[in-house]
Amino acid sequence: MAALYAFAAGLVFGVGLLISGLADPARVLGFLDLAGLWNPTLAFVMGGAVLATSIGYALVRRRRASLSGEPMRWPQASRLDARLAAGSLAFGVGWGLAGFCPGPALVAAAAGIGDAAVFAGAMIAGMGIHAFITRSPRREGGATGPR
Repeated sequence: MAALYAFAAGLVFGVGLLISGLADPARVLGFLDLAGLWNPTLAFVMGGAVLATSIGYALVRRRRASLSGEPMRWPQASRLDARLAAGSLAFGVGWGLAGFCPGPALVAAAAGIGDAAVFAGAMIAGMGIHAFITRSPRREGGATGPR
């Protein structure tokens, strides 16, 4: 049943990305072009998403289990470190260069946009390389060990 809930949530998310224009790299790049022909429409989309998420988190944080009965799992990490900063920088640069971030790239690729398929393939390859590197026996603790 949890897989059905995850599928439904992903479907709603994907449709929302298509409706909002976040799967359109031209619109995203227009939003990021502050010195040129800036397109502020995505600021309203993001503002609405932040508002809805804030309300949702305020309600959900009080629960011990999800609606499907699964236990609530919250991130335990709370400190900022170099890995987080580097990952954030790589995410932002990739978004700015390509006009895609992970969710919209997958939605656009599924919609048949060739550039998105290339981006999604490179993203998946990068995730695989990261998983390989962080699980290497040379790295102390590996991906799941102490940091």
